Amino acid sequence: MAAGSFAPLARAADEAPDAMIKRLSDEVMAAIKADKSVQSGDMAKVMGLVDSKIMPSVNFQRMTAAAVGPAWRQATPEQQKRLQDEFKVLLVRTYSGALAQVNDQVINTKPLRAAPTDTDVLVRTEVRGRGDPIQLDYRLEKTSGEGAGWKIYNLNVLGVWLVETYRSQFASEINAKGLDGLIASLSERNKSNAKKG
Repeated sequence: MAAGSFAPLARAADEAPDAMIKRLSDEVMAAIKADKSVQSGDMAKVMGLVDSKIMPSVNFQRMTAAAVGPAWRQATPEQQKRLQDEFKVLLVRTYSGALAQVNDQVINTKPLRAAPTDTDVLVRTEVRGRGDPIQLDYRLEKTSGEGAGWKIYNLNVLGVWLVETYRSQFASEINAKGLDGLIASLSERNKSNAKKG
């Protein structure tokens, strides 16, 4: 009985990166199609879906460190934690906003071009529905230890890499107001977005 309970963990650690992205995409699309409140754009429901289905497969520390850039190394552990928390809220809301637009789309995962020994890969997908297909690519790294498996650390939507986009925004904030200024700015942006719904 106890050995059987570890099977999902072992499967997740052994799952190929393109298979993981396909599984996540299929699970999210099925959840959207099954929930009328998600389909009608209920942001709380959409954010809950993103937080429960997608976020466990994201390496937030690496993503936040890359977005903050060189200043990350000067940040105190408390500042790093606050940056990570605020950036997570921002990313969940960004991704949720995109998902709120989804209804009849299909996500196609393109063939993976990687060797079995690669630990850093690019998984390319395409969202097809009405209008032109939307390019949605994921950069993943293979992790070990607790929660081992493939983790997303960057996302490309329509040719724009999310981390690089935020890095340039964050750099100007850090140059103007320091790390605490960036944290305050992210916090304010997240509060303002929450009020807008």
